[in-house]
Amino acid sequence: MLSWTPRIENRSGPKYLAIAEALLADLQSGHLKPGQRLPPQRQLARELGVDLTTVTRAFNEARKMGLIDANTGRGSYIREEVPGQAIPEELPVVDLSMNMPPQPREARLRERIQEGVAGILNSPQGLMRLHYQESIGAGLDRAAGTRWLGLRLGRVSTDRVAVTAGAQTALYTIMRILTEPGEAICAPDFTYPGLRAIADQLKVRLVPIAMDEEGLDPAALEEACGREKPKAVYCVPTIHNPTTATMSLKRREAIAGVARRHGIAIIEDDAYGMLPRQSHTPIAALAPEIVWHIATLSKCATPALRTAYVVTPKLADTLRLAAEIRAACLMTPPLMVALASKWILDGTLDAITAAIREESAARQIIARRVLQGLEFQAHPEGHHLWLALPERWRRGDLNLYARQSGLALVPSEVFAVGSTVEAIRVSLGAAQSQAVLERGLSLLAAVLAHGPSTLSSIV
Repeated sequence: MLSWTPRIENRSGPKYLAIAEALLADLQSGHLKPGQRLPPQRQLARELGVDLTTVTRAFNEARKMGLIDANTGRGSYIREEVPGQAIPEELPVVDLSMNMPPQPREARLRERIQEGVAGILNSPQGLMRLHYQESIGAGLDRAAGTRWLGLRLGRVSTDRVAVTAGAQTALYTIMRILTEPGEAICAPDFTYPGLRAIADQLKVRLVPIAMDEEGLDPAALEEACGREKPKAVYCVPTIHNPTTATMSLKRREAIAGVARRHGIAIIEDDAYGMLPRQSHTPIAALAPEIVWHIATLSKCATPALRTAYVVTPKLADTLRLAAEIRAACLMTPPLMVALASKWILDGTLDAITAAIREESAARQIIARRVLQGLEFQAHPEGHHLWLALPERWRRGDLNLYARQSGLALVPSEVFAVGSTVEAIRVSLGAAQSQAVLERGLSLLAAVLAHGPSTLSSIV
């Protein structure tokens, strides 16, 4: 197998395109030769410090250009005859892989970002927002975050609240605080790929916990805690990524009870908690002394803000978090955090979230209609669904055929910590409009209606 690591440091644009560009450049320079087998995608993801989905998209792009071939179970190879074409800049016909909120016209994100940033910079203290800030956010920003968190958590002390540069930064620094190399944390047997990447980086073991229709199974967690002695359990109680499972209040209380009995922390990723009109109480409000609560604006507004809020169990934990953030990234992006604070205080964030909620609900209705007859799980106000593949399909085959048909999907193996199933996550937010989404879902339904062998000659 070829030892190859793409050089992407000085390349602009999305990382998946940068990887594909590096592959093309190495082919043109002769560093890569026709017929050579490329390293496994998971290995490249670890070496580059990116999600597996990023490498998967890069390989899909390279296949679309005719640079590589893939064989299920055998890996990816440089094609014997490589065309001399440039990297295409256009996106897939429909991107069903990126789990982001839709951007409906009613949200007015473009205008609100422009107006908001201009207003901040033109204010008397505006230039201060271009200076260095405290690692966990300025006092005013932490106060604004506390106010927003109060919508879900009730009264929270500001000294337990930190502002971070997105949920991934928060999760990384919390994992650094709670674990040492070789120690374990429990996670759903299908879990957020960003957690898997962090665990690989920190050499922390992920112990898979069985799930049911509500998410983590308390009995399975109890058994694993007794057997593995983990330091924490990670969970997404509302609209779990990828399965969309949402815990009832009773289930949240049960998970908190298991954690208390075994003396472990809970990392509660509440990325989607603000989306449902009615949502159960976060675990952080039920067991504040053991929960690290993460709430990001990426799923209820826009990932461009790079802003998330953490509620720690106590002040000492906030100080430890500040030290870790200072070492990892110095501070949060002050201008974007200022915009987030402004939106919280003047009601704009609520208006954006409401528009996104309405758009997500409309897209879920489209999905239920177009995918009727297929087996999938979804939340009526969520951004994605979890679709079980018909028996004739394997996820690797579907990923290839779907890409050739102009679709980008994410297979279940990207999320698997323990056992895997033949399923895909279908994200509904990245499509530019409801019409584009419906076209993509219709194409997916048509592909799934046939077996791989019947499509091989026409796709």
